[in-house]
Amino acid sequence: DGANLNALMGIVRPGDMGFDVVHVNVHKTFSTPHGGGGPGAGPVAVKAALADYLPSPVAVRKNGVAQRDDDRPLSIGRMKSFHGHVGVLLRAYGYLRTMGAQGLREASENAVLNANYLQHQLAPMLPPVYDQFCKHETLLSGEKLNTSARQFAKRLIDYGIHPPTLVGAGCVYFPGDLKSAMLIEPTETETKASLDYQVGIFRKVFDEDATDEALVESAPLSRKIARIDLKT
Repeated sequence: DGANLNALMGIVRPGDMGFDVVHVNVHKTFSTPHGGGGPGAGPVAVKAALADYLPSPVAVRKNGVAQRDDDRPLSIGRMKSFHGHVGVLLRAYGYLRTMGAQGLREASENAVLNANYLQHQLAPMLPPVYDQFCKHETLLSGEKLNTSARQFAKRLIDYGIHPPTLVGAGCVYFPGDLKSAMLIEPTETETKASLDYQVGIFRKVFDEDATDEALVESAPLSRKIARIDLKT
């Protein structure tokens, strides 16, 4: 999934798109913690025809009573550890029930709208890698920078802006020809005012990159630990 449901929920169903199994990152899309603020969770959803093969035991309700069902001969069996973090999954479930079908659709639409707005506003400085509409995230090129995408991102930190995802960061790996790419995911919760503020900071750092490379190369300047040895 990679949080791609943030652009799809309430609009289309993965099963109708031909997927039989979907791994869901519940962070971002379903309002749960992730990373250092975790724990995260990644439930796996399958079509009904594959349900009998899921790990067991499973929770079922018989005659109004909740119980565990171990009688699943086709199951792949018990997992080595528990099925993720139950508290996070309950929070995601609560979010789904609270939002409802229409609310989820609006969240997807706003996430896509925000990403395309950022892509359009930043295009003169950081053109999109793919010249087309994006979904919930936009991939921008840093080829116009005098320094580098990495240093551009570090300078953003000095202005309180969360840096974009860079090549090789976390679970994202871009091809070699996209080494200057930056991935931005604004999500549906950002207002136009906050997006415009972010665009303004991007423009400021872009201008700094053009007029004072040394400043950008030395960033971030506002952190206790400013420079980390990336080689070791």
